[in-house]
Amino acid sequence: MSERTVLISGAGVGGPTLAYWLARYGFRVTVVERARGLRSSGNPVDVRGRAVDVAERMGLLSRLREAATGTTGVSLVNASGRRVGRIDMRAMQQAGEVELPRGDLASILYQASRDHAEFLFDDSIATLDQDEHGVEVTFDRAGPRRFDLVIGADGLHSTTRRLAFAAEGELVHHMGLYVATTPLGGRSGPGRDILMHNTPGKTVAVSPTPSGDLAFFLYRSPAEPGFDHRDTEQHKRLLTRAFADVSWRAPELLERVRTAEDLYFDSVSQVRLPRWWNGRVALLGDAASCVSLFGDGSTLAMAGAFTLAEELAAAPDDLQAAFRRYEITHRRLVDPKQRNIGQASALLVPATRRGILARNLAVRLWPAVAVAARLRRTLSRPPAAPRHLRSR
Repeated sequence: MSERTVLISGAGVGGPTLAYWLARYGFRVTVVERARGLRSSGNPVDVRGRAVDVAERMGLLSRLREAATGTTGVSLVNASGRRVGRIDMRAMQQAGEVELPRGDLASILYQASRDHAEFLFDDSIATLDQDEHGVEVTFDRAGPRRFDLVIGADGLHSTTRRLAFAAEGELVHHMGLYVATTPLGGRSGPGRDILMHNTPGKTVAVSPTPSGDLAFFLYRSPAEPGFDHRDTEQHKRLLTRAFADVSWRAPELLERVRTAEDLYFDSVSQVRLPRWWNGRVALLGDAASCVSLFGDGSTLAMAGAFTLAEELAAAPDDLQAAFRRYEITHRRLVDPKQRNIGQASALLVPATRRGILARNLAVRLWPAVAVAARLRRTLSRPPAAPRHLRSR
């Protein structure tokens, strides 16, 4: 059998993870990424559960832990900065999980895969034309090429999904929230609390990371007419307008936003597709099933990439069977996360003053609740691991 060729669109978290494992299974992999380099912005993310197993198999756990934020908890503060509640994150953590900046995770995964795959930065897929034997691909910059299959790991605003499935408006659902982050510079060091201030429908926070503090904004809003996820000047205007009446450190942080060169801003959205594959094209991570801010997106992307690689290796001549098994297995992880956005948003950004007070009161009981939940998990017999994560 000739070497199978795969094009992966997206060099974030899922794309490099998939590239690493497909190369290990003997596929010839090309990764195309629209950005000129790896993105450094974005909120801290968790690697937990199945993704910890994947990272360990890749030999990356020590590097992930070196990049960990070391965040100890979330201190809820009022307008004058006085603490009115605290969430102990250590009491809630699962065994082995790591929180680290998204950019650091993407960089570590890229470094692990770059010697095993071809990477094309500053380029994007322009057209896809598939037949029963392969996919003809044209690019914005590179010359046309043909691949055996194409995987879209290109995020919430996936080009691959638009070309092979449907327009974004038909599949992406705004969840009533917008989120933004920007680095503040300096070196804050790990081992500190996130500081979070709430007003009804709005959250502003300062999160410590190994490379310095990160400003975080989250607010409730219906879909903005004419929103463009690539228009940074529009994002700055929207953010300034939304937080103009918020005190604590919001005025200082908005001044940083106005001059920021590295600002992440987007709708909190979900992607819902009846099927994650179409012929020789399949989707991975947020492109297939974005759970956005609240759903362990990086963890799911890594776990899904491993599952997809193993299924393709098991049935390289029956893509539909491989894609079908990948989707059936991975939806078991994704679907519960997509159902939990209401609970998560009520915790992070209560809609009313009464909701803020109720949340602050509830978190005083959080450590006891978290410990009880952990005991229940420990004492319960764990389910058998899926085939793709069992020891060989």
